[in-house]
Amino acid sequence: MKLKAILTAAMLGATPAIAQDAPPLPTGLSSGDAQEETKQKETSPTAPALPSGLGEETGPALPPGLAADETKTAETSFSGSDKPFTAPFGLTGFVEARAGVRVVSDPTQKALSIGEVRAQLGRDIETRNATFRFVGDFFYDQVEDVSDVNLETGRGFFDLREANVLVRPLDFLDIKAGRQILTWGVGDLVFINDLFPKDFRSFFIGRDDEYLKAPSDAIRVSAFSNIANIEVVYTPRFDADRFITGDRISYYNPTLGRIAGRDAIIAPEARDSWFSEDEFAARAYRNIAGFETALYGYAGYWKTPEGQTLSGEPFHPRLAVIGGSLRGPVRGGILTAEAGHYFSRDDLSGADPFIRNSETRFLVGYEREIASELTASVQYVGEILSDYAALSNSLPLGAATPDRMRHVVTLRLTKLMLNQNLTLSGFNFWSPNEKDGYFRFRASYKLNDAWLTEAGGNIFYGSQEDTFFGQLQDNTNLFVGVRRNF
Repeated sequence: MKLKAILTAAMLGATPAIAQDAPPLPTGLSSGDAQEETKQKETSPTAPALPSGLGEETGPALPPGLAADETKTAETSFSGSDKPFTAPFGLTGFVEARAGVRVVSDPTQKALSIGEVRAQLGRDIETRNATFRFVGDFFYDQVEDVSDVNLETGRGFFDLREANVLVRPLDFLDIKAGRQILTWGVGDLVFINDLFPKDFRSFFIGRDDEYLKAPSDAIRVSAFSNIANIEVVYTPRFDADRFITGDRISYYNPTLGRIAGRDAIIAPEARDSWFSEDEFAARAYRNIAGFETALYGYAGYWKTPEGQTLSGEPFHPRLAVIGGSLRGPVRGGILTAEAGHYFSRDDLSGADPFIRNSETRFLVGYEREIASELTASVQYVGEILSDYAALSNSLPLGAATPDRMRHVVTLRLTKLMLNQNLTLSGFNFWSPNEKDGYFRFRASYKLNDAWLTEAGGNIFYGSQEDTFFGQLQDNTNLFVGVRRNF
């Protein structure tokens, strides 16, 4: 029986898959380029103003105060004495240090959850015909202590975040090629039609929220018109999620019948053939009666290894997705809705217990300010298995039958204090049918334009160790960090 799909769609409200050795992760938070945002605003004059967030204008919103590029100035005693630092060669970025520990004993992992020093360097070069962008991270990670660089998994001492060129051959056409961060959809930390790679390893151990999005090596073509805006993304070689493998975050292994970690590392079959194992994604969007509406399509592979061969090796089965979303103002707040149907192309009948079943995912959310500088948002997320009868009949004797539908409720609270220099935020996922959840909290304080301090935690809970979040209880951790922007 394949490993229960536990982290393929952590923020999607996904139902764990059956008979797989690889834990599933949800299927990708970046900043969109300014030229594209200008185009979208020109073609969407009635779009409601939304909080700044993790990515492009249509990305899920994050609490303010966590982004590296915020420009609010802290009025503290440091302002006059801290001389601004200018990096050479026009570089921008930051240096930071983070440390965190597990608060629950885990015999399969180190007690230190994060211990790293990181320097991010970025540079934009604008010419008459093109804009070149480079962003890379140099870091030392005391927990993994890996020297060999792997740009696909982000391990080593260097992670290439962006390396791309943007050209505009026509007034209504943008082409961006190279390594880039991509974000679609309207969910808040819930990704349904966003099939770009994610990195929940970073998310769960306390790295900055920007690292939830892993980079894509792709070509994005954006066309703008008064009828609709269209984006097409082609990834010539499959980009998987940076999913849980057990080397840093423990998980429930049904084959062993217990929590596993460094003693049961998952090594799936790679899909790395150029142009034959590729991905296509498309989006058409426009404003209708004040609502941002969008249609999506995807053809590629499950972003985490949701299949298992007869020999027991996990792999990424083929996947196709169609869906839609909307977002707009309702009664002083912002209403969001999104849905997508997942076609598991290697098991359309749903009768193979070793390949994840097809399913339908949806969410409905609402956000508004409920008090002075206090914002609340809530989401209901559902996932319905397709061909449930076929799946149930094909399970091995004695195997547990999953619920046909998984329910997840999310709640976010964000409070700004001390002239908006202090940001307190909390986000909770709770599944009423699986009786488990995940609570993440942050407190960040801006000493001035340059310095930011942060503390927080990732708390997992559940009544059983084989449920989606319950299996992660031993990964509960607290962390602190300090960052210097330049």
